[in-house]
Amino acid sequence: MPPENPGTDGQAKRGVPLDEGEAEDLLRGICFKTGPPRKVGVELEWLIHDREHPEVPVSEDRLVAAADAVRAVPLSASLTFEPGGQLELSSVPADSLMECVDATAADLAAVRHTLGRADLAPVGLGVDPWHPPRRLLREPRYAAMERSLDRSGPAGRAMMCTSASIQVCLDAGEEEPGPLGYGRRWHLAHLLGAVLVAAFANSPFQQGRVTGWRSTRQALWAELDPVRSLAPSGRLAPRDAWTAHALDTPVMCIRGGDGPWEVPDGLTFRDWMRGGGRRPPVRADLDYHLTTLFPPVRPRGHLELRMIDAQSGEDGWVVPLAVTTALFDDPEAAETVYRTVKPLAETAGPLAAPRNPLWTGAARDGLTDPEVGAAAITCFEAALDALPRIGASKAVRDAVADFHERFVARGRCPADDLTDHTPGFAPLRGRGIRS
Repeated sequence: MPPENPGTDGQAKRGVPLDEGEAEDLLRGICFKTGPPRKVGVELEWLIHDREHPEVPVSEDRLVAAADAVRAVPLSASLTFEPGGQLELSSVPADSLMECVDATAADLAAVRHTLGRADLAPVGLGVDPWHPPRRLLREPRYAAMERSLDRSGPAGRAMMCTSASIQVCLDAGEEEPGPLGYGRRWHLAHLLGAVLVAAFANSPFQQGRVTGWRSTRQALWAELDPVRSLAPSGRLAPRDAWTAHALDTPVMCIRGGDGPWEVPDGLTFRDWMRGGGRRPPVRADLDYHLTTLFPPVRPRGHLELRMIDAQSGEDGWVVPLAVTTALFDDPEAAETVYRTVKPLAETAGPLAAPRNPLWTGAARDGLTDPEVGAAAITCFEAALDALPRIGASKAVRDAVADFHERFVARGRCPADDLTDHTPGFAPLRGRGIRS
């Protein structure tokens, strides 16, 4: 979700209007900060449920009090709350996988302890299985976002208020062509991303029913908006593709003061620079516009991989973080995985992720698809080989190995375990849904 950066009409008018050339130069410069891969980060979103009765909605007063208590806890990560009350921890960039894991685990322990004193728990599921969307944050930007996304149907409200994810953040890579060139990592992310969707699918329920999707969360993102949640065109180099995509995507809203923000219909940022809005856009408007674009891989200087469902269990989040980092940052694993997922491009076809057949099948079928399932096995085996080389602890290696044995090697994902214990949601309370 976009960070707080609302600005005001007065602040925007004091800026210098952007022209197209300046905007293109900014986008090419800030979105792909290339160089040797060195940093890793993770953003963890959590649903907040009653610890003993997760099917009962938590009152707004209780959530507000819990949020205030968590804000008072000293954390190394950045803490934010989503429109439906979901909690998000965004780690600082770490120099290694284990530095990221250790710092995030310490923050999570503090958050869990604080929520526990209020008989609440952070829940790792991609979509709330019981509750309908309920927007608790009433800032003008969220009202504007709701109005904009409502034009495409109910998926926007469900995404805003009932979804949770794990976002792995990795460096874009080298500028020059080569085994880890940023173009190759960018291409790899859009193919491997479908495998990650399938392997970690963990949201088969919505509002008390089985949806037919292993990852209902990914289905919601694909349905969200005609353009906003799509990957850029694959016909251009990554830097050019993202620049064109950002400027040619409709503006979600035009920031204002304390009153309602304007929600234009179909006004692209390029149109706005050409005089289509009620005032000319400035640099802060471009910065904000970028936060309202939700592709599965978002370049923010680094690559933000946004396709992984939140995972159940206290340490479930470690597995996708470790696997993804190993597959991108270990040269041997990256080469193996690139060869493995490259044939998936034929299945994906010409449509952009996440609306192409590869991504749709991954979200719906998980690892029961033979092609995606076979790719996942190779990817996990490559990650297991690579984890010692990137300094992963035995505990992390064991967690990945356990996940591989329990799910991937058997053509299953966490959603399959959840649906196996239907009908009813009561049995789920004993199967990790509380944490």
